[in-house]
Formats: sequence, structure tokens, C-alpha cells
Amino acid sequence: MYIVGSYFTAVVFCLITMLCWGSWGNTQKLASKSWRYELFYWDYVIGMVIFALLLGLTMGSIGDAGRPFLTDLGQAAAASIGWVLLGGVIFNASNILLSASVSLAGMAVAFPLGVGIALVLGVIINYVGAPAGNPLILFLGVSLIVLAIICNGIASGRMQHGEENRKNNRKGLILALVAGILMSLFYRFVVMGMDVENFQAPAEGMLTPYSAIFIFSLGVLVSNLLFNTLVMRWPFVGEPVGYGTYFKGSLSTHMVGMLGGAIWCLGTAFSYIASGEAGPAISYALGQGAPMIAAIWGVFIWKEFKGASRLVNGLLTLMFLLFIGGLALIIAAGN
Repeated sequence: MYIVGSYFTAVVFCLITMLCWGSWGNTQKLASKSWRYELFYWDYVIGMVIFALLLGLTMGSIGDAGRPFLTDLGQAAAASIGWVLLGGVIFNASNILLSASVSLAGMAVAFPLGVGIALVLGVIINYVGAPAGNPLILFLGVSLIVLAIICNGIASGRMQHGEENRKNNRKGLILALVAGILMSLFYRFVVMGMDVENFQAPAEGMLTPYSAIFIFSLGVLVSNLLFNTLVMRWPFVGEPVGYGTYFKGSLSTHMVGMLGGAIWCLGTAFSYIASGEAGPAISYALGQGAPMIAAIWGVFIWKEFKGASRLVNGLLTLMFLLFIGGLALIIAAGN
């Protein structure tokens, strides 16, 4: 299987993770023009599973290092599989809430708040579980990102006009908050099922990144039968939607959702692959710089802050600068 061989390459992989995690939401925005997010999410999960399998059969099956994808699946211990499946279930719960938040409050609000909270709590959890890097520099970088989140929250609050918009925005912010807390937990459970100390010759019964992302995606798929069915029956916004509606969607609409799942899966797989060289805390932290990418999409492409005042634009500028500074410190913490 392919293994990252240097810290520099690991950082590059983590930056790709950041781009993927911050960009998949665009597919939801595209699909939302004619498609409820609950229906989009089914395509998203299917795309994730298919892409995880393709990664395992390609990158996970080349070279002499580590264990080939299928061999690794065959030798995995029940405990390792269980931890990764649990990570998938927790992630799925958080991501459904984040998707609902995007539909209510927009990308530029939901991602910085939800994923930003996940970044802060997740770094602490992953660093305690597997310390790597300079903690002072690492947590200073995280602190700058916390300030960026605060700036984004103030800016979004000043953009809400009308009682209905304020109500939806408040609901979106609450969902993003809960999603962020849940999302901070999933990565640590996945890492518990992998031998991040030695991808070259992983311990017996432990998983490699390629088998882990595939099992993870299965955990998302299975839990989706419960979570998304409940959300379809009792949606956060709008009327209930049935499964019959899903099969009325066009091929292009379904493909957009699957593309979103594939984008997210690529980013997650690269984060797992990089964790062996950079450590789980730094890999997770860099990937969770995704709010900055999502905010860029929301501000410049989807025009979610169109007509903003000088104060709001100033807060957004400060948010971007703080995010960039925070990410730079996180990268430096691993050197």
C-alpha cells in the first residue's frame, strides 16, 4: 500500500484534506436547488462507500510496504473493526446535523462554527490520546482559530434580517454546535483501530488507513438507515419526505451527491494516511482548517454575505487572517 514517507508530504496530504473537507458542501448547495438535503445525504453516503472501496483496491493495494487492502481486512481484529465502526456512527450523526445547519444558516456560518468547534475539542482529545508535536505552538494555533470562529459568529449575526431568517439562523447555529461536539470525537475512535505508529509493518489485528476508511464508511452507511430515516420523518425544516421521492431524482442530481461523498472520503483517507508521519492531533487539526475553505466558498462564490456592512467585511477579513495564522502555527508545531 502507499505510505507517506516524510513530514512535508504528510502536510501536503493534510492540506488536501482541508480542501476536501471544506469543499464537499458545495455539492449540497448545488443539489439543494431541486433536492432536499435528507435525500442528498443518501447519495453522499453511497459515494463515500464506493470511493473508499476504490481507494483500497488502488492506493491500498500497491507497493511492498504495509499490508494489501484485502489482506488487511481479512486479518482485522473485532475490536479494531468495532472502534472504527463506532467512529463512523458518531461522524454520521454529527455530519447529518452539520448538513441540516448548512441548509438553515449557509456554508459560511455552519462550517466555521461546527467544524471549528470540532477542531478545538478534537485536537485536545487526539493530543491526549497520542501526543505529537510542540503543544505550546499547537494550542496557540488552535486559539487563533477559536478567535476566527468568534469573528465569523458575530459577522453572521449581523447579516440576519427578518424574524424567520433569525429563527432559522439560531436553529442552524445550535445544530452546528452539537455537530461540532460530536465531530470532535470520531477521529480518536478511528485511530484506536489503526496502528499509527507503524504503517510499514502494522501490528496483527490492527487496521491500515485504507481498510479503516472503508470500514468507517460502512459504519456511516449502516447508521444512516436509522439517523437519516428519522430526519426524513421528522425534518429540522420543511415537510417530511419519503423514500419514494429519492427514486424520482435525476441521474445528475444523484451524481452530485455521490461526488460530495467521494470528495469527503478522499480528504479523510489522506488524513488517516498522513497521521502515521504527522501524528493524529496535527493531521486532524490541519484537516479541520476546512472552515476557512468553506467560508471562502460561502463568501466569494455563493455570496452569502452580499451587501454586508464595512464592519462585517472587516470581521470576515480578520477571520481569514486568524485562520491562516492558526494553521501556520499548527504546521510549525510538528517540526
